[in-house]
Formats: sequence, structure tokens, C-alpha cells
Amino acid sequence: MNPTSPQSNDAPLNASWPPVAIPGQPDRRHEAEVSAACGQSAAVLAEAAIPCEIDLIPDTEASEGAELLAQLKARIARFVILPSEEALDATTLWVAATHLQKSWQHAPRLAVVGPAKRCGKSRLLDVLTETVHQALLTVNSSPAAVFRSITEEPPTLLVDEADTIFGSPKVAEKNEEMRGLLNAGHQRDRYVLRVVGNDHTPRRFHTFAMAAIAGIGDLPDTIMDRSIVIRMRRRAEGETVSPYRSERDRPGFHEIRDRIAQWTAPLADRALQLEPEMPVEDRAADTWEPLVIVAELAGGPWPRLARQACKRMVDAEVQTEENNPGGAKILADIRRTFHAAGDPDSITTDQLLLALNGDHEAPWAEWGRGGLTPRGLGSMLREFGISSGNVRIGDGTQRKGYMRHKFTDAWRRYCPAVYPITLASSVS
Repeated sequence: MNPTSPQSNDAPLNASWPPVAIPGQPDRRHEAEVSAACGQSAAVLAEAAIPCEIDLIPDTEASEGAELLAQLKARIARFVILPSEEALDATTLWVAATHLQKSWQHAPRLAVVGPAKRCGKSRLLDVLTETVHQALLTVNSSPAAVFRSITEEPPTLLVDEADTIFGSPKVAEKNEEMRGLLNAGHQRDRYVLRVVGNDHTPRRFHTFAMAAIAGIGDLPDTIMDRSIVIRMRRRAEGETVSPYRSERDRPGFHEIRDRIAQWTAPLADRALQLEPEMPVEDRAADTWEPLVIVAELAGGPWPRLARQACKRMVDAEVQTEENNPGGAKILADIRRTFHAAGDPDSITTDQLLLALNGDHEAPWAEWGRGGLTPRGLGSMLREFGISSGNVRIGDGTQRKGYMRHKFTDAWRRYCPAVYPITLASSVS
């Protein structure tokens, strides 16, 4: 039985209270803030209410898998409140995909992250433990023990309290081998080489395995980039879930797990051959492809639901990356500064820092004691191959600054939606 869909927001404009969360269901009250569907703002979506292309994908003929996925989705929602309907769909499809790991070229990570304790991360991992293919818990396990547990029939790695592994630069440095293992295991045929035995014989160990990784705060960028990101939140007033009792509830999870395993077993070769049309590109497409293939095999509404989850959750992560200090955020803000100045050929470092530090909604004024400095700016931009130089200003004198053409390639790659740069304009 499918979980009941939250009611539509049909309340009058002068309603006194916000919508109330439905017990056992994902909280959709703030969904527009979390993910702007089809890359548009929530305000635009509310005004236009025009569906995008993926919303118009018709249902296909449903297989046995469509009902199994619906049952798994309802059972997950009974014990865990995920941040959105798309996150619930993605988690459901990810669980099913673990049962077809031999068919995948890439093993998507499920990054279950939250800003604080008691956001439901460990509870979700409890549910995953009972439903994924050959769950292998890796709390406080050494990298050597983990990769020695991965075979040609890969288990599903479940890593809880990842913040104790990657929570600070000093701790993360000590666990660099584990990060390398999780990165390498995203793609098939990436091995670690170790010597074994008294004669120190070199031996290759497998790393390929799907993994769910839970922790407080974001994981290292290289892992997040290979992950389907589930950003958990604490339950609000009115949100309730059933208490999880392993001895009581485990048999029900095992029953649905075994039925999904039976459904997927004869589909391995078909899954290997499918090349579905994806709503995203590059590594995001590699990561989400197994989930979309599972949806195609299941049929019914799942091909549409999978692509909606993919597009909206990837877009939300792009927005999150842009809003964070450093990285794409600095590029996006510099793009806005150039645009506000009329897109000049160059801008002095002083002018650029005045605009960046003067934006009260940006983090740059708090970057240091006096805000972002020329050295700090230069350090961030060097990661993108951008450096300062002498630029000529209006009175004919030269000052240190940045040429616009040095940014155009980075703008197109890392913040393409911010006053888009065309190839023709970047060459001119």
C-alpha cells in the first residue's frame, strides 16, 4: 500500500497556522526551500505552476517491482521522516539497487547527513541494515578489514558516525585511507594493492561496493560528489513515527528485502544493458543511473519519480554548494560583481573586495578579522587557475586586479546559471 500523499496547500491566504506534518510521512512544509524543482525558484514555481518535462513522463506498465518498491517506501516512512518525498523515493530506489550491484559500473553512496544529533540518521541506518543486500556495518572498522570484506559479490557498506572519521582536518588526515577506499569503491575495477603473507606477495583487493555513510555535517567533498545526499532534520512538533523495535520489526523488513532480492535476481543482465535517459550529466548521472535503471525495471510511476528525485536533489546540492563559502560561491559572487559593474574587461582587487565584503548576505565580511583579504581571495581563486595581475583603470594608471576573461571558463563550469556566459561572449 502506498503511503498517503500529503495534502495540497489549498488553505486560504489568511490562514492562521502553517500546514501540519502528517505522522509517518516526509515533511513537505519546507520542501520549496530545500529544493527548487527544475532549477527554478519556489516563487516562480508557485506562480507559474507549469510542470517541467520530467513531470510529464507517463506511467509505464507496472511490474511486480513497482508494488514492492511502494511497500518498501511505505515501510521506511513508517519509521523515519525524510526531508522530502524525493528523498524518500531516492532512498527506496537506492535500497533496491543494492540487490543488483553486479550490474552497475558505479556504486552510488548514500550520504545521510544532518546539522546536529537526533536528526534520524542512525534510525535510517537501522532501516537500511535490514533491507539492503548483505549489510556490512563498519563502525570503528579499519580500512584493511573493510576492503578484505569486499569480494566479487560486494556487500553493502554501512558507516555510522562518520563525523568521528572525517569531522576535523586532523582526524580526517588519520583516516585518509578510509576516504580513499570510499572514493575508489564508487567505480568498478578500482583495486587496492597490498602485500600479504611472510613472503610479502602483492595482492589486489576489491573496493567496489555501494555504501551508506551517516554523520553530523557534510562528508569530505570527494565523497559528497559521489553520493545521493539525504539531508536529515530533527522532527518538528506534530511529526511522529513508529518506534523501531528490532525483534518486532526486523521480520517485516526481511520479508520485503527477500522479495526484492527475488524480483531483481533474474534482471541482472537486463539491468546491465539498460542505458536510460538521464536528467543530469557527468558524475551525477553516473551516481544516479542505478536508481533510474531500477525504476525503469519496476515501471508504473517509478521512472518519473526517479528522474524527479534525481533532478531536484542534484539541483538542490548545486545550490547548497553555491551558497557555501569558497568553491563555487566565490565564483558566483564575483560573477554578480562583474555583472553589476557592466561586465568590464577588468576590475581591481580593491573594487572586488569592496563589493564582496560589502554584501551583508555573503560570508566574506566575516572571513577574517577584516573580512576577505587579497591573499585569501587569491588563494581561493588559484584552485580554479585564476590569478591576479596588473590592470589598467580609467585614469590610465595600473593597479592589481583581475581580467574578466580569466573567469569565463570557471563561470561556465561552476556557476552556469548566474548571468550565463555564452561561448561567443567569452571569446570576444
